[in-house]
Amino acid sequence: MAETNEYREQRLRSMEALGSMGYEPYGCKYEHDELKKVRAEFEEGKSVRLAGRLMMIRRMGKMNFATLNDGTDKFQLIFKRDELSETAFAAFKLLNLGDIIGAEGTLFTTQKGEKSLVVKEWTMLAKALEQPPEKFHGLADQEECYRRRYVDLMTNDESRNRFFMRSDILKETRKYLWSKGFHEVETPILQSQAGGAAAKPFETHFNALDQKMVLRIAPELYLKRLLVGGMNKVFELGKDFRNEGIDRSHNPEFTVLEVYEAYGDRTSMEAIIEGLIPHLCDTVVGTREIEYGERREIINFNPPYRRVAYKDLVRELMGDDWFELSFEAQLEKAKAMGREKETNLELDDIGDSLMLTHEVYDKLIEKNLRQPTFVTRLPHEFVPLAKTCKDDPALVDVFEFVVGGRELCPGYTEQNDPLEQRRALEHQAGEDTEKIDEDFISALECGMPPTGGLGIGIDRLVMLLTGCDGIRDVVLFPQMKN
Repeated sequence: MAETNEYREQRLRSMEALGSMGYEPYGCKYEHDELKKVRAEFEEGKSVRLAGRLMMIRRMGKMNFATLNDGTDKFQLIFKRDELSETAFAAFKLLNLGDIIGAEGTLFTTQKGEKSLVVKEWTMLAKALEQPPEKFHGLADQEECYRRRYVDLMTNDESRNRFFMRSDILKETRKYLWSKGFHEVETPILQSQAGGAAAKPFETHFNALDQKMVLRIAPELYLKRLLVGGMNKVFELGKDFRNEGIDRSHNPEFTVLEVYEAYGDRTSMEAIIEGLIPHLCDTVVGTREIEYGERREIINFNPPYRRVAYKDLVRELMGDDWFELSFEAQLEKAKAMGREKETNLELDDIGDSLMLTHEVYDKLIEKNLRQPTFVTRLPHEFVPLAKTCKDDPALVDVFEFVVGGRELCPGYTEQNDPLEQRRALEHQAGEDTEKIDEDFISALECGMPPTGGLGIGIDRLVMLLTGCDGIRDVVLFPQMKN
């Protein structure tokens, strides 16, 4: 801390000296060109105005050099004694790493081929009072990158470009859906009742109405109300909140895309996935083969994607007779497979075949589905908002889209029978019948057309397309313990 204060005191003295020379430390609007554009349209001798942060300073007597970064590119500045006023050249000596300046001059290529700006005049725009980390080599502590994202972005081009990519992914997602005739809508984030998923909500109190409210855990039930009202193709891209754990793929505040298409079904949603993701690869990433995770494995997003039934995946691993075995025999087989795969299956509290099978799927099967895969026909107990399969009422007509060993997106043939929907929600709620959204049931009783729906975790999608293995690397300000 003493060292930091010493730097700060030195910068305060520099700021005071600059002020005495007519350089106000915090400037106003400054018209300029982006460095990326200047480099792309470089023309020897052309006059331009640049602005950005000083990332490097080399003082060499009558000719000094600095590197400017505006977030789009870096560019060399040359400060020559015979090109600047005496005051401007002297004031340059008071600049520090991290300061933000504007510079006007002519473009010039050095003998080494470095595109540069010979500065004729410069302006102080913002004095940095804090010393940059290790001369802009970046924050060494990863947790500090998350806590002080502004410093991470300032010093780490890779991190900054990743978040530019995230922005482009959101933009192109919207453009793709708009091109398919979908309308973007907004539904309440502050709700009187949580619905659309089985998750613990954040609770608050609405003083004006004197009633308990929650932050939404999913927008699904409101979006389906819009289908009842005749808005046939809708999507919402926004925040959900779940008062649950934090790990490498979960953040309590996260971004989700939900899409609903009247007169569609599960296959309609598969078609959207097989169109949207290649579109994002082509327009944002530039390739459909993505290096992902610590293993840097190649994920190939060229459609069509594999489609396989949930039970078939279980049989592939556990044997064709798995679903005919007794629970006791399944349990012994699962323990043996867990030892063989060196995976700790959590089997102590499991009391039925359904949950045992899903534990095997979750720990031994899903994580090994590396290439894009639609896992279909899941047990109906897991998805109360979907229609059952016509040939087997024990299963629902859904998919889980799995990539890189993680579920990215579920998609359903949505349940539009209000009587069946009530029974499913009652079964899910158990004794907590107050959790059933009666207004949603009432909306279904007005008639909702056959519908396909999906929900994509945008943070996980960005992780995949940028090759990141942790959610905090793609969320600008992730939740952290104080």
